[in-house]
Amino acid sequence: MIPTRIEILGVPIDCVNMQSALQTIEHYLEQNQPKSVIAVNPEKIIKCHADKNLLKIIQQAGMIIPDGIGAVIAARMLKSKKMQRVPGSELMPEICALAERKGKKVFLFGAKPEVNMKAVSNLKLKYPDLNIVGSQDGYLSEEEMPSLVQRINQLETDILFIALGSPAQEIWMSKYLNSLNVKICQGVGGTFDVIAGNVKRAPAFFRAIYLEWFYRLASQPKRLVRQTALPKFVYLVIKQKLGFGNKLKGNSKN
Repeated sequence: MIPTRIEILGVPIDCVNMQSALQTIEHYLEQNQPKSVIAVNPEKIIKCHADKNLLKIIQQAGMIIPDGIGAVIAARMLKSKKMQRVPGSELMPEICALAERKGKKVFLFGAKPEVNMKAVSNLKLKYPDLNIVGSQDGYLSEEEMPSLVQRINQLETDILFIALGSPAQEIWMSKYLNSLNVKICQGVGGTFDVIAGNVKRAPAFFRAIYLEWFYRLASQPKRLVRQTALPKFVYLVIKQKLGFGNKLKGNSKN
């Protein structure tokens, strides 16, 4: 039920596919301890070694999904472990379908007000029996967070989706998860924008050949700065494969 956890360049990741990830989610929904679900890709792996706090947060997550194909390939190369890419933007709708079947309560937190509202509206259209008990855009001050946590708990929320971007959503989960009575708390990045229809995913062809990242880069050139982590990631994976060290060294941001 609980997936095997390995490390890629010192950063943990779970050996899952979509089916086993959902089985784990279903198991956690029956537990009393809140569990965070965090996505990991090459960019985040590199970021972890410049930010030890982020690495610690990921290490404590209930489930760490391989969101990027680079992480999947690295796991196969370095650990001989089979896993499949589990995009957070695909896992969230699957969790919503599971919540609809099981009568679980859902809350959406994050993104711009209009994006949040549209995401809620579209989810209700796709999953008519999904019980979305509340929503809140991401434009809250730190002073307002305790009231938000209280509201989420009062609504008896089972599943909380957080779209604050990384690492803000991971930091938020680390700070407030233990104050929540939820069962699952998933950081979903820009998924609300996808569900709202503001951002289109790559065509099936690009996803099938694992080039969704390239399509997103071509359609959103501003992502180029973020993608500079990819060559570094590839270099370090090859270096580790050849036996020249297994961890990237970086400066902590404690």
